[in-house]
Amino acid sequence: MSEKQTIAAIKAKLMTIHERNHPDLLLFAKDERAGVKQAVKQWMKRMEKEEQLLLKAQEMKEYERLAYTQGYKAIAGIDEVGRGPLAGPVVAAAVILPKDEVILGLNDSKQLSEKKREQLYDEIQEKALAIGIGVVDNQQIDQINIYQASKEAMKKALAQLSVEPDYLLIDAMSLEVPIAQEGIIKGDAKSASIAAASIVAKVYRDRLMQAYDQKYPGYGFAKNAGYGTKEHLAGLQTLGITPIHRLTFAPIKEMI
Repeated sequence: MSEKQTIAAIKAKLMTIHERNHPDLLLFAKDERAGVKQAVKQWMKRMEKEEQLLLKAQEMKEYERLAYTQGYKAIAGIDEVGRGPLAGPVVAAAVILPKDEVILGLNDSKQLSEKKREQLYDEIQEKALAIGIGVVDNQQIDQINIYQASKEAMKKALAQLSVEPDYLLIDAMSLEVPIAQEGIIKGDAKSASIAAASIVAKVYRDRLMQAYDQKYPGYGFAKNAGYGTKEHLAGLQTLGITPIHRLTFAPIKEMI
């Protein structure tokens, strides 16, 4: 059968196969043509990557599975981004994923490329049961400090959820709210729900900073998201402090 098919047709067929014991795959593996051998080899590599992603996705659901076994039904993952930048807000997200939903590739947003984050952001928006966003601006950060501002952003995100959660998985934090919760160190790399929240918060904040880059050019906000890069520090020296800079953060507080 495979001898009668063109290599292009076999490659197209391989794109639709996702099982190692698929009869067509076993047939193609016996094909002696170099082009078919290469196509099968590429399929094997792709399959190994898919299997690794699936294994990682299953591992990332462990905290959620444990919560479900304890009787909880609506589990929200919560994370924030933007603690370290010199400018812009801190942004938190709360995400409730369906119990049996598997989203391949979820991870700490900092470990993902911008393209992958955007892809996962769209998938999370499509599949999540509820998403909440909380934003605390630089002025409030200066008033209450970044740690308290991060908590406030998380509480705001929680309040924005259209589905009321009965359990929270939070990245390295605890919140003073009457909901059962668990803080997980590096939770954005260990829990699917927290990873989803990390990605949503990161993409949302990056887009905010891209908009600020248009309003306050010369600091590189679209590229550095407000972090103290060489371009950003040079902008501070030549252009001065903007209304979105955090006045309690060095080196800005030394400039005042």
